[in-house]
Amino acid sequence: MTGAVLSALVGHWWRSPLQLITLLAGLALATALWSGVQAINAEARASYDSAASALDEGTLPRITRADGGPIAQDSYVALRRAGWLVSPVIEGQLGEVRLVGIEPLTAPQGSGQGSGLPGLPGGADLGDFLSDPGQILARPEVLARLPRTGARHVAAEDAAPDMAVTDIGVAQRLLDRPGQIDRLILSGEQPRARPALEEVVPGLILTAAQEGADLARLTDSFHLNLTAFGLLSFAVGLFIVHGAISLAFEQRRAMVRTLRALGVPLRRLIALMALELAVLALVAGLIGVALGYLMAAALMPDVAATLRGLYGAEVSGQLALRPSWWISGLAIAMGGTAVAAGGALWSLARTPLLGAVHPRGAGMARWRGGQAAAALGLLAVAGGLALWGQGLLAGFAMLAALLIGGALALPPLLALLTGLAQGRATSAFGQWFWADTRLQLPGLSLALMALMLAMAANLGVSTMVSSFRLTFTGFLDQRLAADLYVGATDAAQAEAILAVAATHADAILPALATEGQVAGRPVQIQGIRDHATYRDNWQFLRAAPDVWDALARGEGVLVNEQLFRRAGLDLGATVPLGAGPALPVLGIYGDYGNPVGQVTLTEDRFRALFPEVQALRFGLRVAPDRIDALRDRLRDRAGLPDAAMTDQAAVKAAALSVFERTFTVTTALNVLTLAVAGFAILMSLLTLAAMRLPQLAPVWALGVTRRRLAALDLLRTVVLAALTGALALPLGLALAWALLAVVNVEAFGWRLPMHLFPLDYLRLGGLALLAAALAAAWPAWRLSRIPVAQLLGVFRHER
Repeated sequence: MTGAVLSALVGHWWRSPLQLITLLAGLALATALWSGVQAINAEARASYDSAASALDEGTLPRITRADGGPIAQDSYVALRRAGWLVSPVIEGQLGEVRLVGIEPLTAPQGSGQGSGLPGLPGGADLGDFLSDPGQILARPEVLARLPRTGARHVAAEDAAPDMAVTDIGVAQRLLDRPGQIDRLILSGEQPRARPALEEVVPGLILTAAQEGADLARLTDSFHLNLTAFGLLSFAVGLFIVHGAISLAFEQRRAMVRTLRALGVPLRRLIALMALELAVLALVAGLIGVALGYLMAAALMPDVAATLRGLYGAEVSGQLALRPSWWISGLAIAMGGTAVAAGGALWSLARTPLLGAVHPRGAGMARWRGGQAAAALGLLAVAGGLALWGQGLLAGFAMLAALLIGGALALPPLLALLTGLAQGRATSAFGQWFWADTRLQLPGLSLALMALMLAMAANLGVSTMVSSFRLTFTGFLDQRLAADLYVGATDAAQAEAILAVAATHADAILPALATEGQVAGRPVQIQGIRDHATYRDNWQFLRAAPDVWDALARGEGVLVNEQLFRRAGLDLGATVPLGAGPALPVLGIYGDYGNPVGQVTLTEDRFRALFPEVQALRFGLRVAPDRIDALRDRLRDRAGLPDAAMTDQAAVKAAALSVFERTFTVTTALNVLTLAVAGFAILMSLLTLAAMRLPQLAPVWALGVTRRRLAALDLLRTVVLAALTGALALPLGLALAWALLAVVNVEAFGWRLPMHLFPLDYLRLGGLALLAAALAAAWPAWRLSRIPVAQLLGVFRHER
């Protein structure tokens, strides 16, 4: 009996291959978008773990120079002799590769990646590592980019991405930095009887554990953003699956009644149908995981560039097949199918044995007031979360409620609009067109909801990205006001730069910066010179009267928006800094792209609080026609290489390049989501084509040609897409506001102004109409060529 039932179930798909393709393709596309996002997230997090475990820098304290310059090797020796358990680290660029030099004999135990050798990847041999001429350990693809060094290149698959590790002496030689150290790593336990750091080596600062770059925590918002779009894409694809499964169950009601009348137990029948769907879900899930891998592999280089540019996180640009994401892809494919089929299976279980055999048809379903009530309830929840919600998860819950509520509100709104249009139609043919359009709404509702979600996501994200681009470009114009930026490696070179700039530059703007804590949070403290460059270009979100004059007198500080929001430092709040008195906040400025808080002082106040900090970077104001001459003098007299001199245009170009690559992934996901929505419309129209013959045959019999009927079908789809696009516009703008004013504030600490871009919205609407027209073209063409005998056959049956 089981074999016969399975044969009957499979026979349906054999007779309806289009439905099978719809089901598999919808689920495969949805799984591909989800698993691709998860593959990107898993690879990035694995890179974070690999980089953090290389030297345990995220979990161990470190010592650096207050001015950010290199530490003399003699200082390391002095600290070791004084009882400080420290280990030196140096790093720099060797060609295209980041080279890190360590001292494995003094490195804290437990760092490294399972080898037992501190700081070294697994499989490394300490004797070979320290022997002459030394070893360089890195991943194979990283070794391929290394120039010839004279050291032995050894492949290490578990090394940190885009980083090569060698002995510190070899690194100092290759980087041409003899006797220099970038930072000192402290082991977890230190002797109690040891002198203070300032007594041994003045000018060094100690950064406690977890106050450095905790990349996994810092980038959580980025990955949560990707996951949200992955779920949105999966939800759009799930509409296709739900429609295909519902239609298949409706068309098989007569067969189910016959099987039950022949004695097949209801439980066995439901179990076999569930098994059938599970097999289909497994097949579609495997296809989707494979497609997701290809998509993630194509997007991974842009993700790596984004994380490197925004957060300084080194992420491998290559993708590994990790069980965590492909298992989750299969699991969500199975779970999504279960959710999509749950209603149909429940309905089947409650159908009486001698229940109606005529398919109710998705197109003949009645609207229920519960859908509109659910939509209003979800929109109310979204509004409540926007007003009173706290945290990033609350922000994404608000987005979910907003999008789902908007999607659920679409069918009742379309029914209302088409009903109004029908009432205003003056001709019988016009009334029939709108009545037939309204009749097709239930069958097309899932596809139109998918289209609405895709359009709203595109509108929201494009508005956010364009607003960010406009604000970020203006921000760069304000903050990068100097004409040439130069950096010294030590105090002597800094003095040489100042000597040249004093006679050949119009103004010198030193960059003074150190690390500190405000309200228990790590911050960057910077000092700026009172100059027209800042007064004319900086814009404040909030500021006290005569803010620049008060700052110049040392009467207060400026804070960036991130610190204002995270620590609650509004105007007038006091900020304790160093050993001096707490200073009030005079102004709050936007600092887009910076993940940490920042406090800005005048130069004199900064030097009084932090006399050990010496400026090694400078912004120079100079006429454009004299920049090249200034470069030549800095090169000749101060020994500055070209890499240490960057003009304003190059800095802006680099920043904008990082920005553009930042949103490549979300833009690609939105385009794919819109394509999936167009596919949903196509599949819905194709699967409903046969069910519409009873409505079309009488109209054809009254004299309307098949070609005109096909044109009206095409027009109907375009009209519904246009109405959907019009309703998606306010939803998309609400989504953009939520992203800019809620999610962005919780994730990054700054709020961007929202700008409107009507031409972009018209372009997106045109693309949506084009997608709908292309989706409807094939069904319309099939209708124009339908055999007359098939239309006449409608009248042979009692209906």
